[in-house]
Amino acid sequence: MDMKTPLSLALVFVSVFTVYCFDHALSTTVTYDHRALVIDGKRRVLQSGSIHYPRSTPEVWPELIWKSKEGGLDVIETYVFWNYHEPVRGEYYFEGRFDLVKFVRTVQEAGLMVHLRIGPYACAEWNFGGFPLWLHFIPGIQFRTTNDLFKKEMLRFLAKIVGLMKEEKLFASQGGPIILAQVENEYEIVEWAYGVAGELYVNWAAEAAISLNTTVPWVMCRQEDAPDPIINTCNGFYCDQFTPNSPSKPKMWTENYSGWFKSFGYPIPHRPVEDLAFAVARFFEMGGTFHNYYMYFGGTNFGRTAGGPLVATSYDYDAPIDEYGFIRQPKWGHLRDLHLAIKHCEEYLIRSDPTHQQLGHNLEAHIYYKSSNKCAAFLANYDSELDANVTFNGNLYFLPAWSVSILPDCKNVIFNTAKVVSQRILAHTTTANKLILSATSWSWYVEKPGVWGNNSFTESRLLEQINTTKDTSDYLWYTTSINIMPGQSKEVFLLIESLGHAALIFVNKKLVAFGYGNHDDASFSINEKISLVEGNNTLDILSMMVGLQNFGPWFDVQGAGIFSVVLIDPWSNKYDVSAEEWTYQVGLEGEYLGLDKVIHANSSVWIKGSVPPINKTLICFGSVINLLLPSPDVLFKVSFLAPQGNGPLALNLTSMGKGQAWVNGQSIGRYWPAYLSPSEGCTENCDYRGEYDSTKCQKNCGQPAQTLYHVPRSWVHPGQNLLVLHEELGGDPTKISVLTRTGQEICSFVSEDDPQPADFWILNMGFGSRSPEARLTCEQGWHITSINFASFGSPQGNCGAFSVGTCHANILPMVQKACIGEEHCSVPVSTANLGDPCPGVLKTLAIEAICSN
Repeated sequence: MDMKTPLSLALVFVSVFTVYCFDHALSTTVTYDHRALVIDGKRRVLQSGSIHYPRSTPEVWPELIWKSKEGGLDVIETYVFWNYHEPVRGEYYFEGRFDLVKFVRTVQEAGLMVHLRIGPYACAEWNFGGFPLWLHFIPGIQFRTTNDLFKKEMLRFLAKIVGLMKEEKLFASQGGPIILAQVENEYEIVEWAYGVAGELYVNWAAEAAISLNTTVPWVMCRQEDAPDPIINTCNGFYCDQFTPNSPSKPKMWTENYSGWFKSFGYPIPHRPVEDLAFAVARFFEMGGTFHNYYMYFGGTNFGRTAGGPLVATSYDYDAPIDEYGFIRQPKWGHLRDLHLAIKHCEEYLIRSDPTHQQLGHNLEAHIYYKSSNKCAAFLANYDSELDANVTFNGNLYFLPAWSVSILPDCKNVIFNTAKVVSQRILAHTTTANKLILSATSWSWYVEKPGVWGNNSFTESRLLEQINTTKDTSDYLWYTTSINIMPGQSKEVFLLIESLGHAALIFVNKKLVAFGYGNHDDASFSINEKISLVEGNNTLDILSMMVGLQNFGPWFDVQGAGIFSVVLIDPWSNKYDVSAEEWTYQVGLEGEYLGLDKVIHANSSVWIKGSVPPINKTLICFGSVINLLLPSPDVLFKVSFLAPQGNGPLALNLTSMGKGQAWVNGQSIGRYWPAYLSPSEGCTENCDYRGEYDSTKCQKNCGQPAQTLYHVPRSWVHPGQNLLVLHEELGGDPTKISVLTRTGQEICSFVSEDDPQPADFWILNMGFGSRSPEARLTCEQGWHITSINFASFGSPQGNCGAFSVGTCHANILPMVQKACIGEEHCSVPVSTANLGDPCPGVLKTLAIEAICSN
């Protein structure tokens, strides 16, 4: 018995194709027919995953891509982000996180292929959908329609990216990894708003793409009217029912949502892996041959890259690889097994169209024949409640509700989407090194309310914010005066209406209110009773953006900022001050002084004391109570030593309100832990059965969407590191901690009747005498340091809370011998290996272990 078989052996089958096909010296031809993409004359069944290069750092790209390949992927899919590649018209940037060529080459070096989604519209919850804001200010321009100004700029950028890829010999025909390119993105959703001009634009975009002669196929995702030869593809939670718009095009799925994105003030979305695997298996069952996870690794919206409104900084997406680059189990492992099972069927899938066979109510099979007596089959139970026993080819099979079984020889089940035998990780018991930042080490700079510099300007009206700031800052000050004559009421209601996204209101330099919108509706109003004084009063409004809109028809002209300010006296008389003289100031003084930058860490404007100013009571539901400072708007600065190790760091900002943070001058993004999600709408034990949507399996109701903020290890260095926070609402920086992951608790729960691992399957030979296995794997570089529980029999409870059942074989010493000190280990689940504590009873093996670095 070999209990230490490396799990990497399971991936030999997956990687064979990529090794021979994408040797750097080879030129590859990519075409398509009605069944699949055709690479060098052979149809391929391909698994793909989205990784957006700017949402991580170049230092970790190789590891992310390696983990993707180990997970069974063939292709990496990414958008191209125009606004950061051309921040100023004609001035290009392809460095650091935006080094597109380096990213594509890194994928190639791993032996994988690339789907390059040039767009240039990305959506992607990315600021302004990926469009550069200077585009918005071209007189007469209209986005994504038959506007000559827009088409000229779009074609110029498409040509720039295609030209760059050709120069670097990155298309498949040049020996590179790029096998697909995408023009536009989900235009069908908004096409109705543009009328006939929208239809003409689709045809123009297709012609423009083809004219660039990439030598690889182009796709348009979610675009039913994509003209030939452009392939129209499906996006969604399920695409098994999708049919291309031409019988000559293959069935392709470019966005299968592995979860959903986070938004400030919303619960955390979660998609069960059983449902995700069901959706993938159904797609291939029903004739699909190219499938992509959006996202396979989500990453982080560093800086001000998050779209909006109010998209969170974390873009984790509940993906198989989490925001920090760690494998998320059991999602990664269960999908890896699924990919292996589908690969075992590939020779059948590419030979024929599926033959349908009804097996009962909500029960069916699809069979792929290689010859009259050789086939692969998918058996599906798409009932959302009822399990079933079905007969297929004379054999009886059990199908749990909402599941698919895969039979690579039309006989043996090597995978069922509802039976998760992959190991699990207990996220809540993940160990971490924590470094508390002491109160005495902080310095601060208090922003004064209102206009602060000589570059302010005045207008006799309220200005729209985006057109005013040009997105050079999240902040715009609106300042005016209110004169109260003798005899006029000093107690009035202040009614402010805003297009979004948030605003602090100061009267006579004192904070009186805070208002904000949400992701679905960024607009808001504030109705606050205020006290004025006789004579002149100042009204200062700090309007704040939280990401530019990235989705919807005409999203590029959706505005933000204050559009109405009205005073209402006790007798309901209204005084509209919207058309009075307003003074404007773009940005904050701390921004202007560059206090987030390392070179200004020792500036004389920083104040140092024994304890930093702390607003212990924050702003709640628009009202301000017990405020200790005239303004909660403060910049904080501290030096810290990074925890030891090579892994990523996280800032725990639970004690803070709302703002932005920088480490050594690098922006880690916006934070807003004071914005809590609704207290209802979450489920502790979500039923994966039945159709999923982004609100079905939510977590963390009544909690912030995000409290931990990713700091890449490459952004810190030995010795002192600089942390700067711009806190807008008031918070307690002394409670901030810096964390790094140093271990994890993992577990496995496998029964005698579970399928054997898919990598045991040998074509034409089956499983042989192999049995199911419990497999434990640590993160790369970590090792199993202890076994907390091991029982074979009838263990009770769930992962993290196992207990011995009435049937129990004490196999702890055996498991310890096999696993401790190893990065991964496996234990066959059989009585021949583990003994038989209760003959005639179905037995299960349960193991809990600790991995540590």
